[in-house]
Amino acid sequence: MSVTVRELDRASAADQAILVALVDGYARDPMGGGEGLSAESHATLGAAFAAHPSTFALVAERDCEPLGIALCVLGFSSFAAAPTVNLHDLAVLPAARGQGIGRRLMDAVDAAAALRGACKVTLEVRPDNQVGRNLYAAQGYQLSALGGQAYLMMEKKL
Repeated sequence: MSVTVRELDRASAADQAILVALVDGYARDPMGGGEGLSAESHATLGAAFAAHPSTFALVAERDCEPLGIALCVLGFSSFAAAPTVNLHDLAVLPAARGQGIGRRLMDAVDAAAALRGACKVTLEVRPDNQVGRNLYAAQGYQLSALGGQAYLMMEKKL
């Protein structure tokens, strides 16, 4: 059977469970930190996703079996005066890797971003994630820069 990609239904408990399972699988992978979701995040992620109005997620499935996920967050570009989409998590189950599923999910993110009027899709990637970096480059992603200076990812935990 072929792989299909669909947007998760935020109100569906079954789709929330798919989101939690795939994100937890990603968090257990070395590129996701290798530890899995905390018990609190595991228990609250589905409902938090459903309650957050600027998130959406796409799932790749074969015969109704989830294979991968793209979790996205809407943002806004002041310079373009238009929405943006941040591809926050992209994950494909280990057994499904190497089958073009990541590429299919990224194409679906582009289409979903265009439907939302987004001017760009952004993402972050670990420097040592060569598989991910190769995929992103093949999909047309470049380092973010302004005035010839690359952006640095920074955070402040609250």
